[in-house]
Amino acid sequence: MSLIPAFEIEIWNAWILIIGLALINYGLGFLIAKESMLSTWPPYNQKEKKLLGILMVDFVAPWIYSIFLPLKLGMAWFYVGFLIYLLGMVFLTIAVVNHATTPVDKPVTKGLYRISRHPINLSWFLVYIGIGIACASWIFLLCGIVFIIFGQILAIAEERGCLEKFGGAYREYMNRTPRWIGISKSLGK
Repeated sequence: MSLIPAFEIEIWNAWILIIGLALINYGLGFLIAKESMLSTWPPYNQKEKKLLGILMVDFVAPWIYSIFLPLKLGMAWFYVGFLIYLLGMVFLTIAVVNHATTPVDKPVTKGLYRISRHPINLSWFLVYIGIGIACASWIFLLCGIVFIIFGQILAIAEERGCLEKFGGAYREYMNRTPRWIGISKSLGK
């Protein structure tokens, strides 16, 4: 990985992977959801709104950067990163379908949501890390790390909003399901 990436507009740049991410996250979600998935965003306090702003920059900047970021085709970096990217995309597809097919008056507790309260965030992290490795880009890796850190902070606001909306049903779900896959409930609190 080089400290200063190559900036080239090519067909085989990271934007191809970002298109797949956008199609699954937004296209599939909106195609099968009865109501917009964005309508489930919680009310954020002032501090959380500022963090959300930073997260949105961290969300959009890599998409723009991906236009100029060549994939390292034929190198070990690419194959390792692409496998991580694919794992993230499989998780994202399952999580988006789980979310979009759950009635809006019930908390999402099926599929990947049985083993993590935030599988979409985890999926995005895997996708960003996978793209960063596939392109040998420290900048993309850093964006993935920033995404998961701020996602962790904003997950608390999402859970607060779900508690307000769903009450005891969501509290029961929180008691039996860890926030993140692989992190025990005692560590996740």
